[in-house]
Amino acid sequence: MSGSEEAQASKTNTDPKDESLKFALALSLLRSKLHQNQPPPPSNLSDSDALRWKRKAKERKQELLRLREDLKEAEVSDASQYDLFPQSASCKCYFFDNLGKLSPKRLEVEDGSDRRFNDVLRRRFFRQVRFKERRRRTNGSIQRRQFSDLNADDEIEQLRASVDFLVELCDTVSNVEKSSFTNWAHQAVDFILASLKNLLSTGKNMELIEGIVSSLIMRLVRRMCSPLKLDESLHTDSDARFYVQHLIRKLGSEAYIGQRTILSVSQRISVQAESLLFLDPFDDAFPNMHECMFTLIQLIEFLISDYLLMWSRDEGFDQMLFEEWVASVLHARKALELLEDRNGLYVLYIDRVTGELSKQVSQSSSLQKLKPEILDKLFQ
Repeated sequence: MSGSEEAQASKTNTDPKDESLKFALALSLLRSKLHQNQPPPPSNLSDSDALRWKRKAKERKQELLRLREDLKEAEVSDASQYDLFPQSASCKCYFFDNLGKLSPKRLEVEDGSDRRFNDVLRRRFFRQVRFKERRRRTNGSIQRRQFSDLNADDEIEQLRASVDFLVELCDTVSNVEKSSFTNWAHQAVDFILASLKNLLSTGKNMELIEGIVSSLIMRLVRRMCSPLKLDESLHTDSDARFYVQHLIRKLGSEAYIGQRTILSVSQRISVQAESLLFLDPFDDAFPNMHECMFTLIQLIEFLISDYLLMWSRDEGFDQMLFEEWVASVLHARKALELLEDRNGLYVLYIDRVTGELSKQVSQSSSLQKLKPEILDKLFQ
């Protein structure tokens, strides 16, 4: 076969797929070159829209930078105490001493290290309260001022938030560890007392303050008298009921809370005594009401024994409120006399309370300004 015939055969035997591949490649190169030579498409955004979005992006970036700085400051503030007081630090005070017992008269002296330690626990309490409040108020668009912004409205909100925190803590008293409960409870009580003292000194918003305090007393007394299922991790030889009673007792160191507590509790005793009078002793509710009655009477005894003389020395001591709750305690005693046939211990216990009350009144001239008929009933 000649050379021309071989070339012709080679051209005839070429695969048609190779031809189509070459054609597609050439077409792709041509389209690429045409695309590169085309001008860029016009923007859909006007210049004003572009500037507006740039400004928003810049503001968002600045906001993120501020948040990062705040976070760093908070971390540095906490880290400065880590060497002295680790995260596992717990309250090493006498707050829950004499739980369910009459307390001996003693002075509690706090040194500098205790004060620094309490500052650490106080900051942790603030963070915990703020965390609870954020969870309760899920609307993120509302800007809230920090806890350090102390004007009257802020302090009232702080008082209300701390009250809610303490009540919620008592609602979970059987589900938390003892160390956690004692730490948070102590800090909550201290903060409530400090805030209340500041607010009372201003003499403003008294109706709001009284509403918050009355709600606190009512909710804690209700929790104290509710049936509690105990958790061994928190309680060994003490009833959870006494932990709540002790918190009310500590809050009662402030006369504004203590006097209102005695009035509320004595009125509850009168109502409960009437209920017990007509209640079947075999009713399922009877054991809890019976135990609650002793806890209520004991709480009044603690408040009178611990604080009455101290209250009477205060310039702002409310004499009218004192007279009101003394009459209420005497009325509660009369209501319990009706139960003497069922359980004479009620009368014996309330007699011990009225005996302590008459003793305290006889020791203070300011407490003897009661109406003559009330004094006669008290000392008869």
